[in-house]
Formats: sequence, C-alpha cells, structure tokens
Amino acid sequence: MTRTSAAQRATDGPVAIKSDRQRVELRGFAVRSDDEVVDLRVLDLSHDGCCIETDRRLNPGEEIKLSVLGRSGALKATVKWSDGRKSGLTFEVEPEASYVPRRADRTDFSAEVFLRRAGKIGFRVRTFDLSPFGCKCEFVDRPLIEETVWVKFDGLEALESDVCWLEGSTLGIEFKNPLHSAVFAMLLQRHPGA
Repeated sequence: MTRTSAAQRATDGPVAIKSDRQRVELRGFAVRSDDEVVDLRVLDLSHDGCCIETDRRLNPGEEIKLSVLGRSGALKATVKWSDGRKSGLTFEVEPEASYVPRRADRTDFSAEVFLRRAGKIGFRVRTFDLSPFGCKCEFVDRPLIEETVWVKFDGLEALESDVCWLEGSTLGIEFKNPLHSAVFAMLLQRHPGA
C-alpha cells in the first residue's frame, strides 16, 4: 500500500461533506475536454460545488462540463479531488452570479398532507418543516426535479408547487404562490413542531 502525504490527501482524496451541502440524487453526465461523455450521479450539492459518482475516474484539476437531467444547460466545473468512483467538483461561477440564500428559514413543523403528481393518484404523506415559500415532505410516487406537484394541507386548497430536490424518500418543494402570513401562522398554530 502506498503512503500519501497530508497535502496529497487534501487535494486528491475525498473530504467530509460540507455542512451547507444538500444530499441529493440527480442523474446527469459530464463532458470531458476530449468530448468523452461520462454518466454520473450527483450525491450532494451546494451553490459552489458537488460530489459525484461515476464509473470513470476523473483527474484532479480536470475541467469538465456538468449537465443534470431535467435541467437546461451545462455548468463548467473543475475536479477538486477524485477517489476512484467518487469525485468532488467546484463550479465555475460567473462573477455577477451569486449565492441566493433561502428567502425564509424553515420552521419545525409536523403534519399530514395530501401530495399528488399531475395525472397521478395522490397519497397522504408527512411533512416535516415549513416556510411561507415551501416545505419538505415524504413521497410515495417519486417525482422528478422541477416537476409540478400539488400539496394539500387540511382546510386549504391544493398548492401548486415545484420539486426542488430529492433525497431518499423525501423531497423539497417550493410553492408557486407563497403562503399569506396569516395562513402560515394558522398552519403553525394548528400543527406545532414535533
């Protein structure tokens, strides 16, 4: 077994998932400089990078174009580290682009809601946190990223929403029309956090 220095491990080896990264499961592909296309899965994601898994080893320092299925366009990225099947990427962000934080913090919340995909049967599922702009909940019928779904809280009309992320059996959704402050307060009062 070959020993590596701490400096080599810092640049070549996997690092712990950063706390601001969201675990996801997204399919996509990378285009290398020689136009080779490599299938991949994005495992975690933040505004400045991600961790991917692929059958091909990528080289630290290598520049690629990353595309995620269901999203338009490709993003320039640099391989920060590689450990066989997994690699860490940093995104090349345009100077005028900037990270946009959540519009509101999620509130500890627990309730059953009715979740439905377009043209599909809906299911009663648990929702775990809530803001006026969206929520996190379980799903039974796995949707796609950016797919439109409807979430219905008891006593309210169904809210048309977009799927923002998927992780295991949970998803994050953004309401197309944010909740009015009075409706949000009523939901929090009716369903206190767990």
